[in-house]
Amino acid sequence: MTKYCTDYGYRSLIRHGEELCGDHVEQKYCEDGSFVSVLADGLGSGVKANILSTLTSKIISTMLAEGMSVENCIETVASTLPVCSERKVAYSTFTAIRTGPGETAELIQYDNPRVIFFRDGESVDYPYETVNIGGKTILCSRLSVRDGDIFVAMSDGVIHAGTGMNLNYEWDRDRVIEYLKPLTGVGFTAKTLSSVLADECYSLYEGEPGDDTTVCCARIRQREPVSLVIGPPSDRSDCGKMMSLFFSKGGKHIVCGGTTSEIAAEYLGKPLVPELNFADPQIPPTSKIEGVDLVTEGVITINRVLSYAEDYLADNESYRVWSAGRDGASLIARMLFEEATDINFFVGKAINPAHQNSADPISFNVKMRLVNDLAECLRKMGKRIKVSYF
Repeated sequence: MTKYCTDYGYRSLIRHGEELCGDHVEQKYCEDGSFVSVLADGLGSGVKANILSTLTSKIISTMLAEGMSVENCIETVASTLPVCSERKVAYSTFTAIRTGPGETAELIQYDNPRVIFFRDGESVDYPYETVNIGGKTILCSRLSVRDGDIFVAMSDGVIHAGTGMNLNYEWDRDRVIEYLKPLTGVGFTAKTLSSVLADECYSLYEGEPGDDTTVCCARIRQREPVSLVIGPPSDRSDCGKMMSLFFSKGGKHIVCGGTTSEIAAEYLGKPLVPELNFADPQIPPTSKIEGVDLVTEGVITINRVLSYAEDYLADNESYRVWSAGRDGASLIARMLFEEATDINFFVGKAINPAHQNSADPISFNVKMRLVNDLAECLRKMGKRIKVSYF
């Protein structure tokens, strides 16, 4: 396992009056631990721009992930993009970021605003080589990275954000740096950082973006494992085995479910201490077990976490709720979305008799679906997921 991994996220705003975004982002997590992301900005806006940017980002990200050269990528894109019938050109700017599997990062930039690089809360200049490929001036950079480094890529809709349809000439790349600088040391995920900047651009446009606007962030971080167990095993004689494997994992531990909590407490030889504070009236309160980082209720709590995860992958609007909440679902969301890079699920397959009442909508199949859907959402966030059933 590589020392570092890449936390990545983006947010796009569609030009006012259009149905499709003319920017497109592709990201690929490779088996060797490396990561590739490409932000492309198609010529114009609407359907044509969307087609151009989608093709550009998909082609370049796929080829870079396969180890192809920049020259091959550009040549392939140039020979593939459809020519606009009105402008008689095929044009899409792009920014590519490739990190890992070692402690290096590569930037490939064509005609988008230059990537902003933050280290230790400061914007840092980085070297780049100018290369002419097929008549296009490409900026290529290779640099060493370390824990906490942040790359911010953007389409030109970001630096053109202004009041209404009038450009705000005081808002440029330097002002974007000033705006982001105090936020880079807070510990925001890449997705949240992208959302914060995109929201500011939306405000500058007064809710009517004059151009497609996309922010992409990549944050270098060390791997952090988190393990979550939910439900007792189908064979109760396997309780000790499941808990032994669960607690043998490094990092933080989350126990979900009443019966599961009792099994964990018995295994550790510690008391299960329930809390009576309903931080959210719709989410059952948490409990405490010495040696466990978080103890929560099961299916109701995980269902809320799943809704947060689905929203996180979309517009991340619920961030304001789970980022500050003290209920079990919010606490799990922060640990899985912001802290964890590698997540181990331990899922007991026993059918809980308490859930078999015909008036109770919760069932064994519901629990399995919730866990599987949550695991899939976390994979899309770039987490390494392993699910073990008992």
